[in-house]
Amino acid sequence: MNSYHVGIAAEAIVASLFARCGYDVSIQYGANQPEYDLVVIKGESIIKVSVKGSQDGGWGLTQSYLTKGKADYHAAIDKWLANHGKNTIMALVQFEKIAIPDMPEVYLATPNQIAEKLKAARSGKGDTILYKYHKWTGKSFAKGTEEKIPESWKFSEELVQRIFADCI
Repeated sequence: MNSYHVGIAAEAIVASLFARCGYDVSIQYGANQPEYDLVVIKGESIIKVSVKGSQDGGWGLTQSYLTKGKADYHAAIDKWLANHGKNTIMALVQFEKIAIPDMPEVYLATPNQIAEKLKAARSGKGDTILYKYHKWTGKSFAKGTEEKIPESWKFSEELVQRIFADCI
C-alpha cells in the first residue's frame, strides 16, 4: 500500500472498532485536518482520535518538530505533545506482515503516554519514532536495549471505556 492507502485503511479500521464498541463515530476527510481524524461520541462526551497507520513496524511522530541542525529529541517531543489537547487519544494501526483479510494490530494511548515512551527510547536520549518492537544493535549507544509498545495499549472495549472515562 502507499501512504495514502495506509492512512485511509487505518482510519476505517479504527472507526469500525469504536463503532463495534457502541460509540458514535464522525470521520474527517480531506487535507489539512487539525489535531484529529475521528470524533468518538458516547452520550454527551466527545473524544478526538488521531489515527496513525504504519506498515514498517514504527510510527514517525515527532521528526517534523526537530529544530534543523539540532537533534534535541526531548524538545521535539514536547512541541509535538503541546499540539494535542487533553481530550485527544492516539490510535496506532500496524499493517506490517498482516495479510488480507487479517486485521492489523491497533493500539490506543494518550499523547502523554506516547511522549513518555518516546523520551525513554534509546536509553533515555529520545527518538522521533515510536516502535512496535525494536532492538538496538550495532554501534548504537542503546545497543542491547529494546523498545516495545505496552500490551496494555492493545485495543479492547475495556481500554476504550477506561480512556474515555479518563479523558472526560
